[in-house]
Amino acid sequence: MLDRNSMSPRRLQAVVMLLMLMIFNASGAFVGINIGTQVSNMPSPSDIVSILKAKKIQHVRLVNSDHQMLVALANTGIEVMVGVPNDQLLRVGQSRPTAADWINKNVAAYLPATNITYIAVGDEVLTAIPNAALVLVPALQFLQSALLAANLNTQVKLSSPHSMDMITKAFPPSTATFNSTWSSVMSQYLQFLKSSGSAFMLNAQPYYGYVKGQGIFPLEYALFRSLNPNSQIADPNTNLFYTNMFDAMVDATYSSMKAMNFTDIPVMVTASGWPSHGGRNEPAADVDNALAYNSNLIRHVLNNSGTPSQPNNQVSTYLFELFNEDLRAGPDSEKNWGIMFINASAVYSLTFEDVATTTTDSPALRGMFCVANSSAPHSALKQSLDWACGPGSANCSAIQPGQPCYKPDDIVAVASYAFNDYYHRTQASGGTCNFNSTASMSSTDPSHGTCIFAGSTGANGSGAASGPVSQESFASHYQSCWWTHLVAALLPVVLLL
Repeated sequence: MLDRNSMSPRRLQAVVMLLMLMIFNASGAFVGINIGTQVSNMPSPSDIVSILKAKKIQHVRLVNSDHQMLVALANTGIEVMVGVPNDQLLRVGQSRPTAADWINKNVAAYLPATNITYIAVGDEVLTAIPNAALVLVPALQFLQSALLAANLNTQVKLSSPHSMDMITKAFPPSTATFNSTWSSVMSQYLQFLKSSGSAFMLNAQPYYGYVKGQGIFPLEYALFRSLNPNSQIADPNTNLFYTNMFDAMVDATYSSMKAMNFTDIPVMVTASGWPSHGGRNEPAADVDNALAYNSNLIRHVLNNSGTPSQPNNQVSTYLFELFNEDLRAGPDSEKNWGIMFINASAVYSLTFEDVATTTTDSPALRGMFCVANSSAPHSALKQSLDWACGPGSANCSAIQPGQPCYKPDDIVAVASYAFNDYYHRTQASGGTCNFNSTASMSSTDPSHGTCIFAGSTGANGSGAASGPVSQESFASHYQSCWWTHLVAALLPVVLLL
């Protein structure tokens, strides 16, 4: 008879894993950064860590397991993803002892001082080195066995980044599938992720999607900028609108997994960015576009809004990349993805903080308001409102129930607040007051009572309504409630194991 007063090691481990997964999911999405190595004069590890601290970057992806970097990252609290380079994959995937040795030398030796949380096994293996396809899953399994033996499997997760080239016809997202050439390997890979609680790693680069599209998609769509009414992009099978290519790529990955009967595997984007310089035949690679893409990507991810088909699945993302890699092969653009030059000076200014919490009080926009058109169909206003409060990263906490701008029966007033907040936050970086022709500029202050619109010159002068200070606080409250209810619902089930 089972003794309910004691907990078996198996049951205890299950409880710990469940709680860790719930805490991870409740913490919200993050933006990290890749640190490449194809640099002729790389700054020292200690200098790199100083840069990370100055920019408040809390997550880094190393393409290898550079021991000097791992030492420099010790006791910083920065979460680290280390990599098994492609040239080491064959050895690790063909020998269990070699995999165990790799874990011992490159992971276990640096824990817990260095906060290693993920291992990226290879990079775009199936499309870059297809002859190594058959050892990819064995490598994951051997490394997982080594983590289990070292009792590190709950702290360190394993996965392998894949290119969008793995997906056949990525648009519309709802019908996307993985290349059938790799069906057997992908099935085994997805089963590994499912059983180990790991994420699907995706390298999502809208820059390549835009260039390869040769004009099919507008540049604004790739850069997270507002689309004009004649350029709306929708999935005809789901009637979901896509305001940016990044979301479409992520949803295409979810659909591809679903086509293989795998669900509930989260997507983590391990590389996404935009080159700041290119050759004469690469006009889209410039500083303005790189700044716009990366700024908007950070805003989008930190808003925790998910994607059109997966609104509750947040997409943590690693920006590509910290330094320009001047030794990379290929056209000029390939050498210029970094946000910093190799001398550690900035290519352009970029903040990794939650821009949704930044002020909207811009002196240049005082007395100007972006408001909803009262003649616009309510369905169109609702769609634009959903975008503003979701992918648009407007601070919509003041229009939540019980807050000063909440008007459940007046969608024009509610949408006006969201549209105006979005416009004041993003106008300096290219944001517009259009919203599919459902909004326009006005000099009439729509503030009322304690509901103060950004740009108002009224008595409060704060440019923001009272109530919750940010979308982040609202999301945190929601996540906290979700976490509590999930613990209550699932913990009794786990205890019966």
